[in-house]
Amino acid sequence: MCGIFGYVGTRRNAGEIVVEGLKRLEYRGYDSWGVACKEQNGSVSVNKDIGRIGTVDGSGFCQDCALAVAHTRWATHGGVTQLNAHPHLSCDGTIAVVHNGIVENYLEIKRELKAKGHTFLSETDTEVIPHLIEEKYKETGDFAAAVRTACLHFTGRYAVLALHTESNTLVAARTGSPLIVGVEREGLENRATEIGKSQVPSPACPAKLGERNRESRVPHQSYFIASDIPAFLPFTKTVQYLDDGEMVVTDGHSIIFSDIETGEERPKREIGITWSVEQAEKGDFDHYMLKEIMDQKESVARAVNQDETQIMTLAQAIRNAQGTFLVGCGTAGKACMAAEYFFSVVAEHHVNFCAASEFKVYHHFLKPASLLIVVSQSGETADVLEAMEVAKRKGSKVLAIVNVEGSTIAREADYTLLIRAGPERAVASTKALTGQLAALLLIAYALGDRLQEGKTLLLETSAQISDMLNPRYVERLSKLAEDMKDREDLYIIGKSWNYPMAMESAIKIQEVSYVHAEGFAGGELKHGPIALIEEGTPCIALMGKDEVQMDILSNAMELKARGAWIIGVSPERFEVFDEWIKVPDAGVAQAIVNIIPIQVLAYFLAVKRGKDPDMPRNLAKSVTVK
Repeated sequence: MCGIFGYVGTRRNAGEIVVEGLKRLEYRGYDSWGVACKEQNGSVSVNKDIGRIGTVDGSGFCQDCALAVAHTRWATHGGVTQLNAHPHLSCDGTIAVVHNGIVENYLEIKRELKAKGHTFLSETDTEVIPHLIEEKYKETGDFAAAVRTACLHFTGRYAVLALHTESNTLVAARTGSPLIVGVEREGLENRATEIGKSQVPSPACPAKLGERNRESRVPHQSYFIASDIPAFLPFTKTVQYLDDGEMVVTDGHSIIFSDIETGEERPKREIGITWSVEQAEKGDFDHYMLKEIMDQKESVARAVNQDETQIMTLAQAIRNAQGTFLVGCGTAGKACMAAEYFFSVVAEHHVNFCAASEFKVYHHFLKPASLLIVVSQSGETADVLEAMEVAKRKGSKVLAIVNVEGSTIAREADYTLLIRAGPERAVASTKALTGQLAALLLIAYALGDRLQEGKTLLLETSAQISDMLNPRYVERLSKLAEDMKDREDLYIIGKSWNYPMAMESAIKIQEVSYVHAEGFAGGELKHGPIALIEEGTPCIALMGKDEVQMDILSNAMELKARGAWIIGVSPERFEVFDEWIKVPDAGVAQAIVNIIPIQVLAYFLAVKRGKDPDMPRNLAKSVTVK
């Protein structure tokens, strides 16, 4: 959900660093923001407000400080107000806390703290955290121990980041909600942007270089703690992952990971991230969503160029399993639905799909020899993680198809396949979806002992996508969006793998343009939905040159007879179409090429209706609460 970011180290512009980091986490969805910095006199300064942080000048926050935390909040407990925005402070003002997730037993804790004299200013569950830590610190005199003890009282899934002015430390803890540590070593690694360059001594200056050499006997380090990597990507690509049930303590010079329950230290290895700053930025595009749609010229090929031995291993795991289940949420769930058809048609193998939020009741079917295939863009989806927990309790194996390397799902799965789409900053997933579809189709071909055939098909499809996404094609979809922008209802039909893509088309249009859209299996129209059709109702038909082509044409004709305005997405033009969006003939990969023009159409519908396609209302990129 929301964005967490904290910094402690040798840089003296911590306020600016965390503000700019929040801007790189805007895609996570939020309605208010806040920053807390340790001032030179030891006090905490807090700035927070409702609305967007994108236009805020971070250079005005705490001119000379090296310790700060920041947060973008999406309201759960308490309305969207300045008082409810994070960070929240302890009574003595030495502790500032930001938090993702829910403290389910906060009312009970709040009553106990009020009885001890604590005063609360907000309606949030989060505010109990700094007050409880403060109470525990009075008992122990050890800030890390106080945070650990406080966390043992909380019920629910959470990520907590606490700043303490007296010990000049950051302490973070997580159960279910992601946190990642970025490590920057001065003199060894400096990937800073202009935000931090002025703080780094130049090697060309002998005096400052000498200072650095003297300090190298006790290396100074900077640490970033965030809910996602883009927050600190301009500074470092070296990360350490915080696992569930763990906490981390750092003062900017050293770092200690430990178990929340036992306090036992846990060693952590440093991992290098391959993402670039440029991948995470929108460049010359007006919005991240359009940039990420256009990235599909290359991202589908990256998803296909996998280690063939690994793909065959995954296919063998499916072949050996006694029951295989595909699980995902939202867009990833629609990729799973399409994969049911891939495995049926390509490999003649039965695989079951279930929405992750509904998977609990499926535990009756699971055996130790069963296989759960989970699909997630973020790798942090709460419902998917819960489905994995259900499977692990039954002793079943888990295969994860994810985009974010080192994410919780990737680390906890028995097998992991990265689609390597690169960072997605727009809330509406586009290139991750087509990467997921490509990876699942490739595995289906491997399961059918036709891996090379599948790889060739998908690489040819990637080349066709590159040709398709030309300026004239995009402009054609922009014009169609102009003609459709005042329509408030839209229906999409498909069959076979185009049925889940019809549902995904509706998700895309709903998410960013707020047009009421619904996707149906074409054959289900006459069982109810056709009653919604009247003169001029726009209806999109997704088609391919396949065994169900004539069925969908018949469905389109049924719609046309009721006055529908038919928009065909197809390799061929048919008389029933009032508008035709041409797509390549991609065979079994048709679902991949058919969804892309709908992504573009959804984008332009949002823009022409005056909506922000990157940050739609009420939605978040990474859904880490149930």
